[in-house]
Amino acid sequence: MDATDPTEATRTAEAAGAAEAAEVPTADQEAEDAVNALRAGVMRLSRRLKHQRVDESLSPTEMSVLGTLARCGSATPSELARKEHVQPPSMTRIVAMLESKGLVRLEPHPEDRRQKVVTQTGQAVSMLAAARTKRNAWLAELVQELDEDEWATLRAAAPVLEKLAHL
Repeated sequence: MDATDPTEATRTAEAAGAAEAAEVPTADQEAEDAVNALRAGVMRLSRRLKHQRVDESLSPTEMSVLGTLARCGSATPSELARKEHVQPPSMTRIVAMLESKGLVRLEPHPEDRRQKVVTQTGQAVSMLAAARTKRNAWLAELVQELDEDEWATLRAAAPVLEKLAHL
């Protein structure tokens, strides 16, 4: 084929452009890579934080329910099920386990006597505080390994991560 053939020159230029485009990540690819890295990092950190437990007798789900009660206050089992993204029958079992351990109490609903309101006990408050202290100390040790710019970036990202956790 003749090197001056315009069709061949176009094909060659298109192939070179395609190869160049494959080397330069697109904005979509960069966003996908960032989301993937965020997911992987958050998952690994979450697993490591879960190992920093004070009370091994509670499941992560039970701890999460206690944390929700601490953040949001008393709630019905149905409200807790929605907030924890579990089915109401599952939440009923979780609440029963927490009640048997003395961590929550069930009280009559102030407006609808057919319902119950779940309230954390002082024992739950103390246990959550101890768990928070242990996890914060562990995390504080980790962040000491960061340089000042990384630590500043992480401090700035904390409210955004908190927002994502509650969307």
